Amino acid sequence: CAGRAILDGQFTREQIVCTKTLYRYVDLGFFGIRNHNLPEKLKRKSKKHRLRINKKKLGRSIEERPGEIESREEFGHWECDLVLGAKTRDDQVLLTLAERKSREFLMLPIANKTSACVMKAIKQLQETYSEHFGEVFKTITTDNGSEFADLSELEKMADTLVYYAHPYTSCDKGTVERHNGLIRRFIPKGKRIDDFTGQQISDVETWCNCLPRKVLGYRTPDEIFEEEIDRIYQATA
Repeated sequence: CAGRAILDGQFTREQIVCTKTLYRYVDLGFFGIRNHNLPEKLKRKSKKHRLRINKKKLGRSIEERPGEIESREEFGHWECDLVLGAKTRDDQVLLTLAERKSREFLMLPIANKTSACVMKAIKQLQETYSEHFGEVFKTITTDNGSEFADLSELEKMADTLVYYAHPYTSCDKGTVERHNGLIRRFIPKGKRIDDFTGQQISDVETWCNCLPRKVLGYRTPDEIFEEEIDRIYQATA
């Protein structure tokens, strides 16, 4: 990553070309790689949208979510989704969560896409962060799928508020949707999730969280996430 190389002091800004120029060099064949090696360079086809009947709202609407969450200045606001593999009843699915400020990304394999399995994974996160769970997970925004029907129970179990996106509006949780797209280069659509070991899934998660981001000043999600976690734990030490 050119931006990260500058941040680390490997090059000065004057010594390195911009991203557009690097992409042009790829097109000219200077590096021996092709566009399919650079998924972010490829243009994505626009999806056709169909008019659908509105789903029943499960709980607190995203319209009730405080506006300051949009600014991404405060840590602890997450988006949640599911990633399917072979779409068969006997295949695992991935519960994915992305933190809006740091872009930290979690990939949790669960047995199936039932609300019971989703809640089991969330409760494991509660055990991990214990009394700090409500500070790490201040809010979670997800969609109106039946698999998330019980997620609002967190409001009784912890200090976490749960917001449900507008039906069929993936842009309401664009951070987690973008990360779901990133992992598809490793876990293609239609490929069974249970074909991947826990270590392989963990490696993909690590790759996402160690990827420098332009929006973060070419820092990584892990770097910012660890700073925020240290701040939370030190405040109660």
